[in-house]
Amino acid sequence: VIGVVIGKTDVRGFPDRKNIGSERYTFSFTIRDSPTYFINVSSWGREEYVRSLAESFRVGDCVTIENPLVQSKEAEREEKFNPVTPSGYKLLLSENHSVVKRSSCYDMDTKLLSLLHLPVKDPQDYYSLGDITANGQSLDGKILNVLAAVMSVS
Repeated sequence: VIGVVIGKTDVRGFPDRKNIGSERYTFSFTIRDSPTYFINVSSWGREEYVRSLAESFRVGDCVTIENPLVQSKEAEREEKFNPVTPSGYKLLLSENHSVVKRSSCYDMDTKLLSLLHLPVKDPQDYYSLGDITANGQSLDGKILNVLAAVMSVS
């Protein structure tokens, strides 16, 4: 699978249920290869493997993923922590079998770079900040999509 990384989480550790007293680590990212298709990718394993993988690329980099495990996603659970994707599947990276290679988008396909700035949600599925301010009480407790741009950082 070849695509541009459009989102990425931080590395997190969790107690390992199988090996009491030790931890397993995970991180996820989302890649896109066309205006309509993008998929979530997760990696679980030893801290060294997961941290090394997470540090090997950034959002905006083009990657090639070799030998991932393709799994059906559990929509309710998966999309609580990852972007909602149009696919019914997710990719899982394994330390022993999978490889992620970073490369230049220019070398692969310059069209991939333009995908980085496309929203992942339907343009009709956003609330403006004005709508949220005006209808705050009626929106209480609801999950909302907000599309915003950063004007300055200081």
